[in-house]
Amino acid sequence: MNDISGRLAPHYSAFRAADRLLLTGHSHQAWPDVALAGQIEAFDDAARDVDDKWAAAFKKADRVREGFRLFLGDPYAELALGSSTHELVLRFLSALDLRGRPRLVTSGGEFHTLRRQLARLAEEGVEVVVVPPEPVGTLAARLADAADGRTAAVLVSAVLFETARIVPELDALAAACRLRGAELLVDAYHALGVVPFSTAGLESAWVVAGGYKYLQLGEGNCVLRLPAHADRLRPVVTGWYAEFAELAEDPRAGGRVGYPAGAARFAGATYDPVSHYRAARVFDFFAAQGLTPQVLRAVSLRQRGLLAARFDEIGAPPHVVGRDLDAAPEEFGGFLALRSPYAGRLRAGLAARGVQADSRGDHLRLGPAPYLSDALLHAAMDHLAAEVRSLTTGAATGATAGTATGATAGARRAA
Repeated sequence: MNDISGRLAPHYSAFRAADRLLLTGHSHQAWPDVALAGQIEAFDDAARDVDDKWAAAFKKADRVREGFRLFLGDPYAELALGSSTHELVLRFLSALDLRGRPRLVTSGGEFHTLRRQLARLAEEGVEVVVVPPEPVGTLAARLADAADGRTAAVLVSAVLFETARIVPELDALAAACRLRGAELLVDAYHALGVVPFSTAGLESAWVVAGGYKYLQLGEGNCVLRLPAHADRLRPVVTGWYAEFAELAEDPRAGGRVGYPAGAARFAGATYDPVSHYRAARVFDFFAAQGLTPQVLRAVSLRQRGLLAARFDEIGAPPHVVGRDLDAAPEEFGGFLALRSPYAGRLRAGLAARGVQADSRGDHLRLGPAPYLSDALLHAAMDHLAAEVRSLTTGAATGATAGTATGATAGARRAA
């Protein structure tokens, strides 16, 4: 796979992707220019049709589902849409029998959506078992061992958000959950668009994901893939869109709250459709540019490999900053995670130099994206090398602001 940024970057002119050091590919990728056209289309439809705009909006929602199905590797998936994964996770959790099975099993490497909500449930008496995420190679098996007859659900990521490690053997975990009568929820947010994903072997699992990161869809575009047995569950957190097809009659006449079959069972309520207009345009753009899951994976492996090789050339002392050398490149997702007690300081120093990245705890995360050229990636790593040198020589101690000022001027000259 060659550098394809030359043909892609011109389509990201609003984000100035051709000349900015945007190592945010794991968090907030640039949007292609067509995204703005989608937002304008949403306004035009509303201005023209007023409350009748929803017919057009629902078509956009269907296009969003179609786009997600491609990246989920499941062309017939039943998909409930939501503005955030938290919204969808809440609907899922509310459908569990937590009275009869008051136990949830998760890993210690989950994103804050799960971490915070499960911690709060634990405060209210739900038993939450947190399994250490490392070693990743045995995580699925250890989660399976922790699940018992009192377990309502196991919740785990396909790719860990701090380290980018891919969690293997989720299919075996799904089989174990079926045997124990527990639900399995897989968070695929850090997989879709950078690691080919498939629901093969996960037919009985729930999958939550979103397009804010690698798919470039922006906010408000998340999805919950329902297994076939979802029709047996009745989520307590339920929106009136779940009875949308029954509004011609009086849904209050039946007494017990009813639920439709399929994805509408986990539907929400009135939402801002602009996000779906934007997402539909981006999915069309991906299709036109041939940005399939396989192509995007090849680009990611190449770019992450470049960053890793350049980092190794820096020769940083491991106690200052290092990377995971115990796994093959194919065992990682879409970003390079560097472990350092100075992760926050490195992030701030890079920001002062014009390199946008982020840190989570003791991990500095560097995320490439298909629209970034090799030259930009090399430039970003040059700046990281300078920051590492400042740490190893002690020049940055207590003087981060001063070195950052000079670094900014150097970044402008380099640009």
